[in-house]
Amino acid sequence: MKKIYALLLFCLICPAVTFAQIKVGQSAGQLQFPKLLNTKSTIRNLGHLKGKIVWLEFWATWCSPCVEAMPHLKQLQKAYAGRLQVIAISAERVQRIKQFIINQPSNLWFTADTAEILRKAFPYQTIPHSILIDQTGKVVAITAPGNITNQVIADVLAGAIINLPVKADMITEDPSQTYFAVPDTVRTRFTLLPGIKGLASSSRGYNNDNLFKGRRISLLNISLEHAYRIAYGNFPFGRTIDLTSKENKQEKEKLYCMDLIVPKGQENELLPTLRRHLKEKLDLQVKMEKRLKPVFVLTAADGSKLARLQKSATTGDYTAHGDSFEGKGIQLSSIAEYLEDYGIVDLPVVDGTKNTERYDISFTFMPEKKADLQEVLAKLGLELRRAEREIDMLVFR
Repeated sequence: MKKIYALLLFCLICPAVTFAQIKVGQSAGQLQFPKLLNTKSTIRNLGHLKGKIVWLEFWATWCSPCVEAMPHLKQLQKAYAGRLQVIAISAERVQRIKQFIINQPSNLWFTADTAEILRKAFPYQTIPHSILIDQTGKVVAITAPGNITNQVIADVLAGAIINLPVKADMITEDPSQTYFAVPDTVRTRFTLLPGIKGLASSSRGYNNDNLFKGRRISLLNISLEHAYRIAYGNFPFGRTIDLTSKENKQEKEKLYCMDLIVPKGQENELLPTLRRHLKEKLDLQVKMEKRLKPVFVLTAADGSKLARLQKSATTGDYTAHGDSFEGKGIQLSSIAEYLEDYGIVDLPVVDGTKNTERYDISFTFMPEKKADLQEVLAKLGLELRRAEREIDMLVFR
């Protein structure tokens, strides 16, 4: 069974500590900026930009939805040059942001908020996270970047009132504990609740919990489709086929919160039990089927480089972002899993290495730089090759 991890439509990062939070309708005041990048401007606070619309975009180079939104921001910056200023804010190191700008030239300003001072003013749990400030310094929107359109900018310039959907992230250190707290004596249970507004979509597998390890899973703001993908062993989105009606599609995307506990000694029944509860309580037909599909095959391309990898005597796991991988005691199949599960590539990934050794492997790459991933894999003795394979697909009817 694949490990359970947070899978998001946005990118989840550690919760911020709320301090002097600024809300829609309030003045952003003399908000201080760290040193600006990609500009000769020496501006250091918001007051110096009065008279312009300011768009603060919280993002990260490893966040796919953030990077996908960048062309939209650049287009609006160009269309409203001199009247709008977009400032992209990341908590990453200055050098990493500079490298991104080299690989993806931009007309935006950037800054490295490594101390997360700006995040304290506008707390968030997921990125991208967009703050729109009018010419007088008042916050007029806290929303997702796709909601800020050409017409919205034009309306703000004209002094019109705008009313965009508010992205109000719920900030909590451990949401699963907040909403699904249980006494240590509980042996088994299944709880199903509606989605919670403002809470990030996530899952928790309790792998570091001595009491519930292997026998509990909590799902927060998870769609029905996502819940089924987890219940079938964390099927990636690219391995699903949707044959449902329009009405069922809407039902399938509703958000739910679920908490499942199975008795000690029945850890192997955790996901089968989740599948049973989903089938009993929610109306959707799901079946695993073999289908011939285009895939990437992870191949052992250079045996001499593979032989130099650091072997491990222990069985471990990996942690990862959209631009980095760190595995301890992992098999090469974990790299194939990572590339697919984190959406690093756009096709399912099959492990074709036929290698069962365990290694300590870590690497970073620049997602915005084409071919950088292949170059990094080549240094490990690996290669991604396009092919067709018969693979398991999760079919919704």
